[in-house]
Amino acid sequence: MLLGIGACLLFCYAIIGTITIGAVLLMIGLRLFAWYTLGICKSKAKMDGKVVIITGCTSGIGKETAKDLAKRGAKVIMACRNLDSANVIKDELVKSTGNNNIVVRKLDLSSLKSVREFAQQINREESRLDVLLHNAGTAETFRKKVTDDGLEMTMATNHYGPFLLTHLLIDLLKRSAPSRIVVVASELYRLSSLNLNNMNPTSTFPGYLYYVSKYANIVFTQELARRLQGSGVTANCLHPGMIDSGIWRNVPVPLSWGLYLIIKGFFKTPEQGAQTSIYLAVSDEVIGVTGKYFMDCHEHGLSQGAQDAAKGKKLWELSEGFVKLEANDPKI
Repeated sequence: MLLGIGACLLFCYAIIGTITIGAVLLMIGLRLFAWYTLGICKSKAKMDGKVVIITGCTSGIGKETAKDLAKRGAKVIMACRNLDSANVIKDELVKSTGNNNIVVRKLDLSSLKSVREFAQQINREESRLDVLLHNAGTAETFRKKVTDDGLEMTMATNHYGPFLLTHLLIDLLKRSAPSRIVVVASELYRLSSLNLNNMNPTSTFPGYLYYVSKYANIVFTQELARRLQGSGVTANCLHPGMIDSGIWRNVPVPLSWGLYLIIKGFFKTPEQGAQTSIYLAVSDEVIGVTGKYFMDCHEHGLSQGAQDAAKGKKLWELSEGFVKLEANDPKI
């Protein structure tokens, strides 16, 4: 009897072990499949003498993008909220790329004051700006937050901050033409809609507003491209893919437990996720291309609503009010 039970237990353990090994091998296989089939920036373009600003690059795809562009010889300006963390990453990037021309500058996109101070410093210190890469983003889940400017935190960080920063640096970008603006959006915009009657939704479920902000990123980029026609400055946005990055750190338990398994099994690594950002920043294939949406280093279609020019114009006008654009600020 005992022998029979023992045999059954051994059999069960063997089955569990086989399933576990199979799951691990499947996960490895999915990772390899993703690496070899998803978009990879194959451009060998160098960036010597060029200046690039990357927002939010202390981790994830921002860090990998900064690393790649530094390897290509660009002067990389790390625009980050946490200077201590940024300086640690800066030293790491200098060591790994051999490029000493990496600098850290303070920028909190959720603060209009911080955006203005950052832009003033850049305009004072830099004679050119070849790429402005809006990478930083936040995704609140359940906690409702309002900034000192009275703006909902997710929308302030992901849309209004970049909107204002683009205005304040546009003259420098124009003087450096041909130059590029790259906006990291997300295919998750399809899960939302853009309510132009409530563009500061402080009472809306915070987790949903991440999708709304990504929708705004796309509509903003297209309107920006229309307004910059003939200036030599292009503007494109992208979906990096679902990334195993720090943006998911705000998901609470127990939701985070199941999400962890999904992330590790199916999401891209930050290096993989950075490829389309890098592509739009450096590739000769997109010279003169503007107002487009990319995924896996290829142009991708958008929903009809996201392409609505009237919606883009209205969003622009509303955003000018929310960021308190001043009469003497550069106009686009």
